[in-house]
Amino acid sequence: MAENNWENFLKNLGEWKGSFTKISPQGEILDSTLSIINLEGLENNKLIKFRLRRFGGNSYDETPTQDYEQDYRNLGRQIIFFETGTFSKGAFQLAPFAEFGSEFGFIKGDRRLRCVLLYDRQNEFSSITLIREFRRGSNAEERPQLTIDQLLGKWQGTAYTAYPDLRPTDKFDTSLEVKQIDNKTIEQKLSFSGTTLSSTAQIEENKLVFDKGDSPRQILLLPDGTSTNAPSKLELRKPFFLEVGWLVNENERQRLIRNYDATGAWSSSTLVIEHKVD
Repeated sequence: MAENNWENFLKNLGEWKGSFTKISPQGEILDSTLSIINLEGLENNKLIKFRLRRFGGNSYDETPTQDYEQDYRNLGRQIIFFETGTFSKGAFQLAPFAEFGSEFGFIKGDRRLRCVLLYDRQNEFSSITLIREFRRGSNAEERPQLTIDQLLGKWQGTAYTAYPDLRPTDKFDTSLEVKQIDNKTIEQKLSFSGTTLSSTAQIEENKLVFDKGDSPRQILLLPDGTSTNAPSKLELRKPFFLEVGWLVNENERQRLIRNYDATGAWSSSTLVIEHKVD
């Protein structure tokens, strides 16, 4: 399975022009910088050279304010690449008084979208970094900001769950139905493996707030068809998950979920690829 992880990583090779955008936990865009990432395969793709350049101004022709390089011959155990090249990366363990974060990376054709969710030392949700990338020389375009209307309807999907020990990936069918009850409330039903979970959320501008239950969380509707689904605070000795979604087109959405168990240990990562059927 480790070999598959490397092969799936190779699907990200190329030069990607984009930007890093800092967003508050309430969905407010704070600042943005241009970026170029190169992932180059050498020695029959046994060596991957990674280079990140970030620019302070509005042009890729300026001198970069950051120019970072790293070589890869293998991948750390904290990252899993799925067959599509999409990946989940993050901390192994939630610990007291330590910063915590996860990165979610999608790839589809000439587009990549990455999103980093960070928590501070008090386990409070502290920031989002949205990274929108386009393959050099392509005509790939950015998606509009995600809207509630785009989420409404029935979605049928397939989920792929991968594990830190790289045992074989599990695969199962999923069904998601999202309804708007009134102009302030939506209801969603998620079904998988014989289980159905129902929940309601309050609509607050670009947020869906789920305030029922022990762990309040919110979904933020962000630029480029992105959504984040995260608890406002992580609690020790309670299982939790972090999720980022990407509306690839009007009828296809992908979601990446990183699961942690009651000990705070990373237990699995799941990629859901779903299509609107109604």
